Amino acid sequence: MDRIEKLCVEKGLRMTGQRRVIARVLSEANDHPDAEELHRRASSIDPHISIATVYRTVRLLEESGILERHDFRDGRSRYEEMPDEHHDHLIDVQTGKVIEFHNDQIEELQRLVAEKLGYKLIDHRLELYGVALDISSADGKTTSKK
Repeated sequence: MDRIEKLCVEKGLRMTGQRRVIARVLSEANDHPDAEELHRRASSIDPHISIATVYRTVRLLEESGILERHDFRDGRSRYEEMPDEHHDHLIDVQTGKVIEFHNDQIEELQRLVAEKLGYKLIDHRLELYGVALDISSADGKTTSKK
């Protein structure tokens, strides 16, 4: 039984065969797939899984606190397992690649900003959007990407 399926069982969710497939696909994901990508991956295992089933399942898993939904400005909701530890995201706007990172200095700065404004920080989400600075040229030298 994979991580997400275990969480579903612990929370008392009914696990159909199709939900098990979707849970397995999500547990194996190393990226932040959207519903269409989840459907593509799940239907390669079970061709009878509909896109509607995928949408209903991710909504249920999100409402149950198992999945976290992200909207990375590309018009698609993307999903990841609810993280055990906080992390932020850097999104390459050219490729759509999502890089997870944690930076203690940023975390402290956010806490200090909230405190200075009279608040205790209880949660936050940081998404950085960028393009790669450098690419390797054919001669092995690094050049600036414009």
